[in-house]
Amino acid sequence: MPAAGARAGLFDAVLFDRDGTLVHDVPYNGDPDRVRVVDGARAALDRVRAAGLRVGVVSNQSGLARGLFDADDLARVNARIAELLGPFDTWRICPHAEPPVDAPGCGCRKPAPGLVHAAARDLGTAAGRCVVVGDIGADMTAATAAGATGIMVPTPATRPEEVAAAPAVVGDLAGAVDLILRRQRSMLTAPVAGTRRRPRCVLVARPDSAGDVLVTGPAIRAVAAGADRVVLLCGPRGRAAAELLPGVDELVEWPLPWIDPRPEPVDRAAVDRLVDRLARVGADEAVLFTSFHQSALPLALVLRMAGVDRISAISDDYPGSLLDLRHRVSLGIPEVERALSLAAVAGFALPADDEPVLRLRPDCLGPPPDAAASAEPGYVVVHPGASVDARACPPELCARIVERLAAAGRRVMVTGGPGEDELSARVAGRAGTDLGGQTSLTGLAAIIARAGCLVVGNTGPAHLAAAVGTPVVSLFAPTVPFGQWGPYRVPTVRLGRADAGCRHTRATSCPIPGHPCLSEIEPGSVLAAVRLLDREPALAAARRGGP
Repeated sequence: MPAAGARAGLFDAVLFDRDGTLVHDVPYNGDPDRVRVVDGARAALDRVRAAGLRVGVVSNQSGLARGLFDADDLARVNARIAELLGPFDTWRICPHAEPPVDAPGCGCRKPAPGLVHAAARDLGTAAGRCVVVGDIGADMTAATAAGATGIMVPTPATRPEEVAAAPAVVGDLAGAVDLILRRQRSMLTAPVAGTRRRPRCVLVARPDSAGDVLVTGPAIRAVAAGADRVVLLCGPRGRAAAELLPGVDELVEWPLPWIDPRPEPVDRAAVDRLVDRLARVGADEAVLFTSFHQSALPLALVLRMAGVDRISAISDDYPGSLLDLRHRVSLGIPEVERALSLAAVAGFALPADDEPVLRLRPDCLGPPPDAAASAEPGYVVVHPGASVDARACPPELCARIVERLAAAGRRVMVTGGPGEDELSARVAGRAGTDLGGQTSLTGLAAIIARAGCLVVGNTGPAHLAAAVGTPVVSLFAPTVPFGQWGPYRVPTVRLGRADAGCRHTRATSCPIPGHPCLSEIEPGSVLAAVRLLDREPALAAARRGGP
């Protein structure tokens, strides 16, 4: 395994659920003679091992607590599995039964993240560099709550709503390994033909909203590591986020009518001015970052007119002579990795000591408001607003969430963006502290950085939390894929109906009466998610030994 500080790729290890994933599920099995491996399991594991990744098992075995088998029986079953499937680098088992409703759990029983943290510790890595492969929702929740990558291989017994909510779904273990290795390879820097010198100046573009800019940060850092100077072209909606990114030497702000959701008419004089402005940048080359539904070709044409010699972008459409490097990416890949893969094929890689996670400039955090600065760190932040209505949790539900959290002894800060003062006041009520309209984006980042958890929809502050390492309870409307747009590599619990009728529609206004994807969330489930993300129980579970 690569040593810390010299890691390659995205992942160090793959952690498999046992029953239903590697072996056919025999409830409370204590008999090694009843072990039957899943078709293709040995070949899949051998491919993972051959790729240099460690392998482990993370499994709930409540039959121990129930007295249905003993530790020796469990050891014999696990030994038989290893005999059939090859050696595992770690086994992490939760022996506890499911706790009564509203009773504190053990911290290791999935969906709690303790087993994932413990296995990562055994392997000398972090949960964020692990993949968890399992067959039910508890496996996926344990993965995301630890900050790991989750891949579901459903069985006929898997509930449809769990399949809909999974970050990634494949048909079998071979498909899971294909996806893992494809994502691992996507970070490899492509050899650049000839003897191309280190570029003096590279223009990178992400002319979109704040969240889009933040998720492009790792790719921009990769470009910055391979260039003398980086100029970022951003739009007005992403300017504040762009100012927070490491690796950017200069910003050019310009609204692009083929990107902005409320565009002005295309005006030749404005395009001519943009060509002139970009020509003055003097870039040797450009790397154009887009979302899967956007085209990089209009901007590539403008950059050709501005005299940029080498242009790289993702494009499914035929680019003609507009692109020198045309890259394609499979659907469903996280936006962070989508952008990083473009940087890699363009010849730019993150340094070995820079993890592919979201980051902010160390000096960018502004002071939080007095109410947050004077509070002990660890409070819960509730951010009820969203960039589009379809992704916003109903205000009356947010208010009930604040009341439920406060009744459980949690101090709650309610934040809001520009123009959301009335919303934040309504949601805070008497139970929370209203901070709406009191902060810039840097101040919001400072508030979130001191929080124990952020409760938020699929909007920019979720990615801000990922950038400062604060766990997220994601009230995620399924209008876009969670595996693509969910908070990246930060402990997260997803709530909401993932199978609602708005699924993958990219709707900006809710097309379903009653907004069922979010309105049906119970405040008690938010409290349970906050508890699941509490760092100390998970770390304590990771420190404890297991059978």
